[in-house]
Amino acid sequence: MSEIDQHDFAAIQRQGNAQIIDVREIEEFDSGHVPGAVSIPMGQFMARLAEVDRSRPVYLICATGRRSAVMTDVLTSEGIAARSVAGGTRDWLAAGRAVDRGPDKTSSADITNPASVPIERGSR
Repeated sequence: MSEIDQHDFAAIQRQGNAQIIDVREIEEFDSGHVPGAVSIPMGQFMARLAEVDRSRPVYLICATGRRSAVMTDVLTSEGIAARSVAGGTRDWLAAGRAVDRGPDKTSSADITNPASVPIERGSR
């Protein structure tokens, strides 16, 4: 399993065009998620695999890094460059980083095209 630490992930996330997938349940995602993340709960992941842009790296995040590690292994076995965010949203919040709250704003957007994804930054 390939993992990325919080510092390096935060630098990538700040660029605003990373493919970030949050694999937590909808309720967890709605309560606070990394800005720019798309919600694809772990239980729905394989059915929604076509939504993942295989040509770009994928950064997977969950609450602590366990679920994202499992899904990173799944994507890697599919030939997709994927990395799990170490410490998940727990460590993201502990570092004082901003989160968005509420539902995924990308449900009707094409996540394979970053320009089509409406990204809302910061806390609400």
